[in-house]
Amino acid sequence: MISFAFSAAIPSAPSGPGRPRPPARNWRPVAVAAVVTTALLAGGALAPAQAQIGSTTPVRIGVVGPFTGPSADFGVPMLNGIKLAVDEINAVGGYLGRPLELVVKDDTANPDQGRKVSQELLAEKVVATIGFCNTGVALKAIDLFQDAKSPLIVPCATGSAVTAKYPAPDSYIFRVQARDAIQAPFLVDDIVKRGWDKVAIFADKTGYGEGGYNDVVAALAAKNLKPVHVARFDLGVKDLTAELTAARNAGANVVYSYTVGPENATIANGKKALNWKVPQVGPWPLSFPFFLEGAKDAAEGALMVQTFIAEPSNERRAAFLSGYTRKFQGKVAVPMAAANAYDTTYLLMYSFLGIRDGNLNGKAIKESLEGKMKTYYGVVTTYDKPFSTQDKDAITRNMLVMGMVKNGAITFAYPEDAKRNLIIQRKQ
Repeated sequence: MISFAFSAAIPSAPSGPGRPRPPARNWRPVAVAAVVTTALLAGGALAPAQAQIGSTTPVRIGVVGPFTGPSADFGVPMLNGIKLAVDEINAVGGYLGRPLELVVKDDTANPDQGRKVSQELLAEKVVATIGFCNTGVALKAIDLFQDAKSPLIVPCATGSAVTAKYPAPDSYIFRVQARDAIQAPFLVDDIVKRGWDKVAIFADKTGYGEGGYNDVVAALAAKNLKPVHVARFDLGVKDLTAELTAARNAGANVVYSYTVGPENATIANGKKALNWKVPQVGPWPLSFPFFLEGAKDAAEGALMVQTFIAEPSNERRAAFLSGYTRKFQGKVAVPMAAANAYDTTYLLMYSFLGIRDGNLNGKAIKESLEGKMKTYYGVVTTYDKPFSTQDKDAITRNMLVMGMVKNGAITFAYPEDAKRNLIIQRKQ
């Protein structure tokens, strides 16, 4: 069931054709959820909560993200990944017979709007929230969830401060995404290995750009390097010719861009106009439609950090990609956003199943996320103790791969990564 901020609640699982119930194989998330739910009920583990077991009252889960506006290109795939998982879970009985209901709020990538709709979610008594694509929006609102002791799981926003703001073990802020503090050194290691050691950093002035800039500078310093040029710019900038010219004159042999929208394409197109043929590298926004479609051939060869590349390297990923395509009538625009959000939804469901008395309060969900869940065989990775009281980030460096733009699409930068991707990398 899904209720939008601008519409009444509507059923989730019955709407549209949905996804057929998959066969009962060990690796398939829906089958695993059903088996675990059945086992809990049959074992009488939830005896103190018999009233809840027999209840059909929906379990309300908040969702907040940019579903319209400048960041909708990855906000919508995030929402679709969540919807796909919820439909699958509801198709096999939800949580103890209670359907999951999404309460969806659009933050439009605006920090003030994000804070406003987060207040609305908490007032509507959701048991937990999945959300935030933009680091600046997240940082404006996460204190609300922390103060309310209401778990928030972030599937997209990568800013290191998102999970660092509140110290362990008290933090209620979790993440299923690679934080910038591991993305930046991963990419710096790669470009130095390629011989690109004169780095120009182009970062926007948002919270995302500021945090990413600091993480890149720190990663370069660990290699005894400093950027040869730094350009900071506002969102919406249409021309960076002067800054690109200055970077070229400073001897830069690679451009490291840290921004989330069409500004990445502005950089690529500006390099092309100058006939300056140096590579462009950066975090995962270089895999977004704003860049691929906005830069077209100027995007070719760009490198970016990825947790998930849309190639059916195993059965879980093949099932996810085909299920997404069937449900939403087309390929996923930003595969990482959809895959991370899909896994996040199942991890939240698994945390419910780890609560022995069936009482879905914030403290119980937090404690279950931190160590009481069974292993979840996900799309991005296998989640075996993804969180702990001291660690709120599920993704570790060994799960990252380098992506590359080739013929307008994202593929593996290294053939060995494509082979390694056949083997699920667990948390280190």
